[in-house]
Amino acid sequence: MIEYRRDAIYRVHDHHIRSKELVRAVPSPRRVANLYFLALVIIPFFTVFGAPSPQTSALPLLFILTVTAIKDAIEDYRRAMLDEEVNTSAATKLGQWKNVNQPMDPRQWWEKLLRINTPGKVTRGVRRLREREAEEGKLKLVLTKGGDGVSVSTKEVKGDASTPELDYYSGAGGRTLEPIPSIGSYSYPPQSSAPTSAETTPDMKHQSWRDVPDALKSYEQSIPPRRSEGVVDYSKRVTGMARWERTLWKKLEVGDIVLLRDNEQIPADIMVISTSDPDNMCYVETKNLDGETNLKPRKAVRATASAMSEEDIERMAFVLDSEPPHQNLYLYHGVLRYADPATGEAKQESVTINELLLRGCTVRNTAWIIGMVVFTGADSKIMLNGGATPSKRSKIEKETNFNVIVNFVLLSIMCIIAGVGSGVWDSMKHTSAKEFEQGVDASSSYVVNGIVTLVSCLIAFQNIVPVSLYISIEIVKTIQAFFISQDVDMYYKAFDAGCTPKTWNISDDLGQIEYIFSDKTGTLTQNIMEFQKCSVNGVAYGEGITEAQRGASKREGKVDALNPEDQDRQLRAMKSEMLATMSRAFKNRYIQPEKLTLISPKLADDLADRSSPQRPHLIDFFRALAICHSVLADRPEPNKEPYHLEYKAESPDEAALVAAARDVGFPFVTRTKNSVEIEVMGQAEKYTPLQVLEFNSTRKRMSVIVRNAQGQIILYCKGADSVIYQRLAADHDPAVKENTSKDMEAFANGGLRTLCIAYRYLTEEEYIEWSRVYNAATNAVEDRDEAVDKANEQVECSLTILGATALEDKLQEGVPDAIETLHQAGIKLWILTGDKVQTAIEIGFSCNLLKSTMEIMILSADNLAAARLQIEAGLNKIASILGPMQWNSKQRGFIPGAQQAFAVVIDGDTLRHALTDELKPLFLNLATQCETVVCCRVSPAQKALVVKLVKDGRNAMTLSIGDGANDVAMIQEANVGCGLLGYEGSQAAMSADYAFGQFRFLTKLLIVHGRWSYQRIADMHSNFFYKNVIWTFAMFWFLIFNSFDATYLYQYTFVLLYNLAFTSLPVIALGAFDQDINAKAALAFPQLYIRGIRGLEYTRAKFWLYMIDGLYQSAVVFFIPYAVWILGPAVSWDGKAIDSLSDFGTTVSVAAIWAANTYVGMNTRYWTVITFVIVIGSSVVMFAWITIYSFFESSDFVDEVIVLCGNGTFWFSVIISVVIALIPRFLVKFISTSYFPQDRDIVREMWVHGDLKEQLGIKHRRELQKSAHSDMEQAPMFHRPHFRSESELSNFHPDAYHGSPDPRSPHGSDSQMSQSEPPSPSPVRSGSADPEDLVTPTTRTQMTPSPYRGSYYSASNIPVPSPIPGPNDPPMSAVSSNLVVPYAPPLSTALQVPGFRNHPPNPNPEMYEMHVRSTSEEPPISPQHGTNPAVGGTESSYATAYDGADPYEPPDRPAFLTPGYRPEDTWRESTYSAYSTASGPTVL
Repeated sequence: MIEYRRDAIYRVHDHHIRSKELVRAVPSPRRVANLYFLALVIIPFFTVFGAPSPQTSALPLLFILTVTAIKDAIEDYRRAMLDEEVNTSAATKLGQWKNVNQPMDPRQWWEKLLRINTPGKVTRGVRRLREREAEEGKLKLVLTKGGDGVSVSTKEVKGDASTPELDYYSGAGGRTLEPIPSIGSYSYPPQSSAPTSAETTPDMKHQSWRDVPDALKSYEQSIPPRRSEGVVDYSKRVTGMARWERTLWKKLEVGDIVLLRDNEQIPADIMVISTSDPDNMCYVETKNLDGETNLKPRKAVRATASAMSEEDIERMAFVLDSEPPHQNLYLYHGVLRYADPATGEAKQESVTINELLLRGCTVRNTAWIIGMVVFTGADSKIMLNGGATPSKRSKIEKETNFNVIVNFVLLSIMCIIAGVGSGVWDSMKHTSAKEFEQGVDASSSYVVNGIVTLVSCLIAFQNIVPVSLYISIEIVKTIQAFFISQDVDMYYKAFDAGCTPKTWNISDDLGQIEYIFSDKTGTLTQNIMEFQKCSVNGVAYGEGITEAQRGASKREGKVDALNPEDQDRQLRAMKSEMLATMSRAFKNRYIQPEKLTLISPKLADDLADRSSPQRPHLIDFFRALAICHSVLADRPEPNKEPYHLEYKAESPDEAALVAAARDVGFPFVTRTKNSVEIEVMGQAEKYTPLQVLEFNSTRKRMSVIVRNAQGQIILYCKGADSVIYQRLAADHDPAVKENTSKDMEAFANGGLRTLCIAYRYLTEEEYIEWSRVYNAATNAVEDRDEAVDKANEQVECSLTILGATALEDKLQEGVPDAIETLHQAGIKLWILTGDKVQTAIEIGFSCNLLKSTMEIMILSADNLAAARLQIEAGLNKIASILGPMQWNSKQRGFIPGAQQAFAVVIDGDTLRHALTDELKPLFLNLATQCETVVCCRVSPAQKALVVKLVKDGRNAMTLSIGDGANDVAMIQEANVGCGLLGYEGSQAAMSADYAFGQFRFLTKLLIVHGRWSYQRIADMHSNFFYKNVIWTFAMFWFLIFNSFDATYLYQYTFVLLYNLAFTSLPVIALGAFDQDINAKAALAFPQLYIRGIRGLEYTRAKFWLYMIDGLYQSAVVFFIPYAVWILGPAVSWDGKAIDSLSDFGTTVSVAAIWAANTYVGMNTRYWTVITFVIVIGSSVVMFAWITIYSFFESSDFVDEVIVLCGNGTFWFSVIISVVIALIPRFLVKFISTSYFPQDRDIVREMWVHGDLKEQLGIKHRRELQKSAHSDMEQAPMFHRPHFRSESELSNFHPDAYHGSPDPRSPHGSDSQMSQSEPPSPSPVRSGSADPEDLVTPTTRTQMTPSPYRGSYYSASNIPVPSPIPGPNDPPMSAVSSNLVVPYAPPLSTALQVPGFRNHPPNPNPEMYEMHVRSTSEEPPISPQHGTNPAVGGTESSYATAYDGADPYEPPDRPAFLTPGYRPEDTWRESTYSAYSTASGPTVL
């Protein structure tokens, strides 16, 4: 039974994860325009208002609702299918057993009335599950004892086949108790819910298992009853009817008993009753919860640990007094109350988070677990941290409501003027209307007639609030989502997946992101630890280069010194040398060479040299690594690969340390309760474990006390250097201390995670005395933790250093460069992680998030007052350097290097205080003034609160990215949520708006697609309102001349087709295909993104300018034809007058449509074939419609094309109107672009004129076409020099062209292009290769150039066939590097824009931009060839690549093209120094 304290009433929930409503059947009230559209659908059905076709007016709104509903239904259906897949996962629970926590009949009254959902009835979903597993041939499981382990005997479901025995490794040693029979003893297909009495007896129930050896040994009733233990009362008689049965996750309820097996996912929050481990331990993997693949230990409740079968569970009686559900993943309090079976004495035992398995985790290295469900469904901790799936809208969509309201106000004013004017005009006497328009008024009341005219104008002028805008936006955003999903640059081959947009209507938000909140483990890192270096007895080992070192060297301009290709090649050679040395010195059966990451030939030499003084220190060091840990050793296939060991650890650090020791010759083999077995350079050693002092964040160390074969007691300790150094012996060798400290500092500067290893010997008396103190501390009732810490301090002292380790947490590919690009774009990146503070800081440095130039403030407080003091101190520190904080929304984003950089690191407890109402404003002010914030040890709910704090407190656009279920809450809270596909589960990707494979894809998604989408949608909105204003106000001007009676100026088909066919497609093309700059240029200049952060593309000022422009043009297209019609005779070519309303209205409509389409074309920056066809074609369609409709019978449009198009007055009026209407817009664009250019205008000019393309290594389209037509040497027959074919060579070895370098030069050939220089793109082959080519295109460009350079047009110059190629001659498929284009800089360093330096803050958000026109006068770049002498690396540098000057760098090369150039160094050194303005230099 489960009870909840504090009068909490538990509600039973199913496991459904509710998504958004599947279909929105009514207009969304969040769109103000929808209410207006709904009114316009109803009003025309009243004939008094004279609407021509009321049914037609309803079609646009119905179309909007249909398109929106279909789009939302597709999005929600996908999420619902993923949710259903989780909810219908299989679980095993105890059936035929009464759960007292559930009512006898939990059905509602109407369910009882209809007799549905009968309790105990097997539902259709469960039946399908059982039938499916039966068809798949699933085997029944019977847990039996197998020596020291637990094996799972299996029996086939169908047939009389023999019962095979499948060994099952239990992980932690196995339980030496009685066998557990009948696990999984259900049969398929399921039996009737009312079995016969013969079938329900215990003997008959297990009759089918009589042939399974030892299966029913403990069930024999003749066996005397066992002594009752804990809650199990063996004197209690039971029916024996309980049995394990398969069910669905969503069928589990509180109090159900479940059986979990190895590698199964946990379906609910479950209290551990019993496990297969003799110490009642079990292990879970929490990667679905927090993204970490390391194992977490959990244990069974002591009072229930003796339960081993269904009958034992029936004999149990207890009450779990549980706290109510809450979000904290790391805290749980419960009390297990029971009566002692022997004495009847009331007892209780506490239940903590260590006895609780959380939903979403996975069982590892544990044969079986019996548990009781405590929280299910929405009450489980993972669901409480997730929250409801929000329905997101983009920022522009929200701001559109203002524009719609403005237009509605204008519409109301127009209608009121028309209504009042109509009433006044109608009230006049002695007008012609009294004679010629009798009986047309709705009533005799002037007021009523004015109101009718008002409503009629509301229908006539409805286009000013564009219903087609929402239709077009849905179409455009669907196209944008398609383009994003098809981007090959965001395709991740490992998962065979691209970027998947799950929410289509927020693509424009991607261009306005100011803050990114990222998880660390699995998002920035791969959570893969590699043992890179170590220091033993003050001597450093390890030749690897970390990504952090490469990134730092790149920023310092030392690209060539750390070329990855050279490094990898040399490391492979050193690794081969190291393995060869060790194989000759000793035998290591457990080595896995492919996983060896500690590469150091010197280490192998010292181990192999018996006379080396380092050898005993190395042996002691690696022996400590093999012993001091809590790792579990597993043999996945003990029969096939008996010496293949895999290590399962609580942290990836421990697994990496033990794996490194294994591969160096010190494998940890196995662990039992009484021994730890290792091998030392081929010799087996066995140690007796005495005590394990576990690691925690307070101790920052772990210790193991063991007894060796000689009887000596040794304590091995590993931990942070600050902790170990405080506990060293007083007489410790100072030289070793100093050298080890220097080595660890060098390791840490390289982005490595360091640990210090130490040891000490204990005497027998010392250990016995300490054991008494430690046992007393562990059994203490009060202040237990403090007592244990004091006991540990007594033994963890007088240590001697063995050495230090350095691990690299492997970052995902491209993470440092991606973060640097995002910073240059003005985006602030926050890390929200559950890791420790030091771990997060180290990762921050390795991925360029934290830099040595930053002022890092670490906030760690135990109470509210201390947190306030630390936050205020941080604010004062920033204010003393940067001055008082001045928040200006127009100054969003930041310019890297423009001012002193700050970073905040805060732990979870301090963050809890900082998020209180009292400190929230202070923390927000502090954090938003920093470039980077790192929040450590935070829960999923805290992640969401941090995102909400910044989103609401600063009204900022936020993006959250993560990969685990613990990231779902912040993904849903942010404006845009991104989930990474990967090995850490699918919860994040399921809940995200965009799902993709790697963090680095975020740069392309934001800098390119996001920026494009934002600008497209912003321009599309403005152009849409403009084109409806020009159309509607032209009708309004006509009211002045027709007595304000709401007569249509245009022919009605033009009113219907204006937004449908004549003007909508150009605007849609603008929103779908327009580009202000190329994608590569956008990535080269990420600073352009800051306009989106500051919202400069979609402003109210821009909206009003377009509205005023539309108002002006409406007057032009109406009054110029009106003047022509009034001032001159409107006569056709055949003498007929063209003064009818149709003639005049068609002239105005043609001018308005032509002007609107041309206007959109003027605003289009990127003209494609589609754009040409649509913009020009829309006007052509208009004329085609005039032609077609003229030949249909109608009252006012017969032969209209003949009447108008043959008359010069019509053409004169239309052309003059369009030209005069568009001249102001053309002049504004010309002046602003020529004399007041924005950054993007400058970049566009650089791109169009070609200098930017050359800097990026891209050839002009004209040059490519010219080269393709004129360069005859591009024929395939000339791609391959005249060497003998590889197929003719009997001794040809392709490895010679991939492998070892030429001994004459460090780079393989003294005449070959430097390997450190990135290969230039070839205009000859463009990377294409024949299938038979044995050398890659990259290798071809680096091969020795062909000696034959003559023209192939001369027969005398054709080289004769060569004999067998020499060692330095390329194969037939190689291309001479001298035939390739000259030097082209690497893309990543081709364009570095200088930062703002030594200039005051600019109040104008546009003033920081470049105002330049002229192009650089730099001389052309030509390659300079030469040799590249090798420069030997020193041991202290930990680098093995060759260093030296780049022989191919031109002497006059601009500074910003120099690899590693730092933009903050100087402004004047930039290529933009050629530009100048009167206001002085300004930068991005």
